[in-house]
Amino acid sequence: MDAPDPATVAPTYAAEGRYAHAEWSARLADRWRTAGRVDRLLAGTVGGLVLVELLIALLAEPNNFDSQTYHLPKVEHWVAQGALEFWPTAIHRQVTIPPGAEYLLLHLRLLTGGDRLHNLVQWAAGVGCLLLAARIAAQLGGGRRAQLLTAFVLATTPMVALQATSTQTDLVAAAWAGCVATLVLDGLRRRTGVGTLLGLGVATGLTAVTKTSGLIAVGPLLVLWGLAQLRLARVGGAADPAGAATATGTGRVPSVGAGRSAGSPVAGITRTVGASALILVLAAVVVGPFLARVHAEFGHPLGPPRLRESIPMERHDPPSVLVNALRIAHTAFDTPLAPLRRAAADAIIGGAGVIGVDPQDRAITFGRELFPEPAWYPDEDRVAFPLAGSLALLGALFALVRPQRISAGHAGPLRAYAVVVVAAVLLHTVMIKWQPWGNRLLLYALVLAVPLAGLWLDALFRRHATRPAGAKTAETGSAPRGRRSIATLAAVTVLAGSALAGVLALSYGFPRRLVGAGSVFTTSEWDTRFLRRPQWADEFRWAAEAVRDSGARRIGLVEQNDNWEYPWWLLLRDADGRSPDLVALQSVLPDRPPADPSSVDAIVCTGSRPACVKLVPAGWRVEYRGYVGYALPPG
Repeated sequence: MDAPDPATVAPTYAAEGRYAHAEWSARLADRWRTAGRVDRLLAGTVGGLVLVELLIALLAEPNNFDSQTYHLPKVEHWVAQGALEFWPTAIHRQVTIPPGAEYLLLHLRLLTGGDRLHNLVQWAAGVGCLLLAARIAAQLGGGRRAQLLTAFVLATTPMVALQATSTQTDLVAAAWAGCVATLVLDGLRRRTGVGTLLGLGVATGLTAVTKTSGLIAVGPLLVLWGLAQLRLARVGGAADPAGAATATGTGRVPSVGAGRSAGSPVAGITRTVGASALILVLAAVVVGPFLARVHAEFGHPLGPPRLRESIPMERHDPPSVLVNALRIAHTAFDTPLAPLRRAAADAIIGGAGVIGVDPQDRAITFGRELFPEPAWYPDEDRVAFPLAGSLALLGALFALVRPQRISAGHAGPLRAYAVVVVAAVLLHTVMIKWQPWGNRLLLYALVLAVPLAGLWLDALFRRHATRPAGAKTAETGSAPRGRRSIATLAAVTVLAGSALAGVLALSYGFPRRLVGAGSVFTTSEWDTRFLRRPQWADEFRWAAEAVRDSGARRIGLVEQNDNWEYPWWLLLRDADGRSPDLVALQSVLPDRPPADPSSVDAIVCTGSRPACVKLVPAGWRVEYRGYVGYALPPG
């Protein structure tokens, strides 16, 4: 057969692309035209926040603390050595923390030669979380309003708004967990096809290779999927004729395979077991290479003991778990009301003493941190989410107790999904120690829980709009109109407060904001990078200038586990942008020894001066200014 003529194929593809774009635009315009004022307000707010986040992500340089320590140095090491292999380092998190988000950053780094677009990874993940949460709401029976309310609550959550302009990794992990959730919901009413199985396996692996805490939700979700598939196998593969809600959100379509037999129950069960094995194999293929490298280096796939013992709970007796859960809830629901924060913290500390648990016990507390820690301020690493959290909690409660009042046609899937979300949150409190920045570790659970809030709010507003005054039905036992009006007014007030919180987070949030000191419009590139530690900006420049002027080619690094390394990669690059030859003079990797100090032309140090001096060869000149120092050979 003759090959197609490129001269005719290209115009055909272009025409098809223009037709698809025109069709999509027409559909979007029709939806906007048929939307009511409230729907337009919700959609406009979400769209406005997303666009402002995009602006900040493009204007602001990466300035997240962890990114300076290990997220971005990890990418630079890969670029410099041209491989993903480990390297000697004093910062174990550069090699032991799952690198899924950094793999994405690596592509942008290689494409652009810098970090100008690095913030777009989390921004894109944030947009993905909004779409996934809205689709989950649709799958659970929510129409257009429920989907918009879901996206609105999530988009106005300060933690989401701030992380969407960052080089953190929590939104990326939440997006992959959301992918698992929406694919699992597809499998509640129909047998899962090969394409969906591939998606489940890959999404599970991507969650694991990005942030292992996301597996706390993925595990229960896969259990739900397996049980649903076994149920369908037992009844002969017939899907619920009511159908599943479509992702477009305006109605329901008949389920694929409704009324058709998939064979004997034994065959269906065998197929489910095989499908489960395929999911696990695919996940292992994605995360396996990283775990293999960690195991080869430290003798354990989860890394060295200091990592395995620092974050996971070391006590699991009920009193300890209860205290941990209460402290996590206190931090997640923190508000600017200091008396309320102190009273709640005192009650938790006092209650812990009554049941014989030290609230500062290292076995249930990360590092040397002390509870309580204020978390209301809009800081990307720790800001609380009391409004979104409260709405999600109410949505989960009603989905568990009265799911038919929220989504009558999807009561079973709704209750099952709520059980999974609650189970994930409880498992989180059992497995993860309290820490001041623990709110961002809960982001995956918040993304999965917010659809329950959107569905509940939609049901509340619908009941308020359709019930006559004083009406009470025997079926639902609904409260009179006056009581519902109070609930509706409270919900509207919370939504307005949520919108205000989202706007304030982008306007005044830290460390990237629109107005005030540190604004992305008025702060220089270098100063933006150091908004977390402005006193270090000139110190790094001073040391790097001295090293460059010395003509040093091979430069030794002296640092501690939480020190900033990334500025050296920026300041010591060659004139043509090539990576500097930076080598660690300390190493926590047992089989990767550090470089000999005598083999380098200069040494740059951060943190402890004694630790730096200890490694400097005899006769070298050591200069220190605050946090940063350098050492050069004589002459």
